[in-house]
Amino acid sequence: MAKPDVRTDEKKQHFDDIYVAENPVPFKERILDALEYVSDNFNRQTFDRLILPWAQQQAAGDKPIQFVDLAGCFGNTTMATLYGMDYEAIRNNWCDADAAQQVDGQRRFAATTTGIDISANALAYGHSAGIYDQTIEADLNAAPAEVQSQVETAMTNADIVISTASLVYLEPEAIAKLLGAFAGGSGEGYMLVNFLNPFALEKADATKRMLLEHLEFVGSMASRHRRLSPLEQENYPGEEWALLEIWVLRRKG
Repeated sequence: MAKPDVRTDEKKQHFDDIYVAENPVPFKERILDALEYVSDNFNRQTFDRLILPWAQQQAAGDKPIQFVDLAGCFGNTTMATLYGMDYEAIRNNWCDADAAQQVDGQRRFAATTTGIDISANALAYGHSAGIYDQTIEADLNAAPAEVQSQVETAMTNADIVISTASLVYLEPEAIAKLLGAFAGGSGEGYMLVNFLNPFALEKADATKRMLLEHLEFVGSMASRHRRLSPLEQENYPGEEWALLEIWVLRRKG
């Protein structure tokens, strides 16, 4: 995911130059490879356990699932959840610029995908590779009214929203608007989000409370996220791995 221009935990490594690259190869080499970014294996497992059966049943009718990847950058978690690809499959797909031009997999259910992110390059890649059917470029903390309206409409219409390792970068007001828009949609709808440890723990706790105000808790999983960078290991002595807490929630009622 890409980082909006907000004040964040400076003990955490940021990868701004990678997020605005024209293709995901630098992301693959410097994050997936170098830091063993295995978290999408666990995002997929949680999605498969708590959302996939419902999604496949719903998509068996005439109407595809409206699937939103919120702050999804190049779309690796859409590849994991919608396409069912694991860590190694994503790495292989992004081994070089030629291989990355299209997704080496099939969607597991009919869906219309919307990628929302601050990085125009990441969205352009995701659209050209077929990961995103449509895109919305937005700084979610400071979007103009017209763009904010597009984002909130996408959230309201969504059947599934994934937002992995990204809510920590958003201001509370922005999170509240997004959650309110999704919660206000009609019909059953699911959201998959995650929280990182040891980063921004107070922000994660506040975000969890907001999620529970708007949505109904379904289930969770704890797992590895990625290895800490050298900077992070200096800031968190004795720690080698960033850990992940994955939540699934749904619209109330």
